[in-house]
Amino acid sequence: MRFGVVTLFPELLDAFLAAGVVGRAVKNSSIEVQLENPRNHTVDGHRTVDDRPFGGGPGMVMKAEPLGRAIQAVKQSMPLAKTIYLSPQGRPLTQAMLRDWSKLPGIILVAGRYEGIDERVIQRHIDEEVSIGDYVLSGGEVAAMVIVDGVSRLLPGVLGHPDSAAEDSFGEDGLLDHPHYTRPEWLDDLEGASDATEHEDTRSVPAVLLSGDHKLIAQWRRDAAIKRTWERRPELLANATISVAERKQIEQLNRAGRDGATEPQQVEKNEQDH
Repeated sequence: MRFGVVTLFPELLDAFLAAGVVGRAVKNSSIEVQLENPRNHTVDGHRTVDDRPFGGGPGMVMKAEPLGRAIQAVKQSMPLAKTIYLSPQGRPLTQAMLRDWSKLPGIILVAGRYEGIDERVIQRHIDEEVSIGDYVLSGGEVAAMVIVDGVSRLLPGVLGHPDSAAEDSFGEDGLLDHPHYTRPEWLDDLEGASDATEHEDTRSVPAVLLSGDHKLIAQWRRDAAIKRTWERRPELLANATISVAERKQIEQLNRAGRDGATEPQQVEKNEQDH
């Protein structure tokens, strides 16, 4: 998989591309990343990449010529790549989009700066505008890192376990991930914990995870993922891949929530899906 990042500050990505999962992917040649600076495509002595906006107003706008030439330079080495402008006006990024892009031969990410980029660059060079959230950053480099990381970890061989990406939040079933625990089995104290959290279920690991019964553990994790999604991101359940019995589990959660109950009744596990 090849990435191109068009940025005025390629040094911002140097440490990112040398560390962690992405760093290993680069080292193992699972991904290649080309950094292209529009300043290298200017024609004046000052290497000017921005100018005042026509019509007046605050801030500066990235100039079309050096930015367009930088994009074209990356496209020459990645002719089949999708070109994405990272913008708060773009389509919100989702895990489904990352999965689709992981199947592409390449992605070119254009990191804007200042008040934005000349609209003619978008019209002539950009395939899609994408936003990582409803907020504004100083530039698109952070968003470019998000996409490189999110796509890279979906590529074969990048993560240590082949099922890791599939079982993450927003995986193929559309649910949030279940809670995770590791050693020790019991926390003697929780330094800095509030009185409200000083009870047993914040100190101990759920007994089912220590049972050695893999089928029971899988069912607990599935139930916990559904409940956590219901609690934190209920809108995801509408498009999640869940069974008829699990839909009934959600209905019980809804009823328990309306009635003020603390725990819904357990769903019968032998109920057949249709």
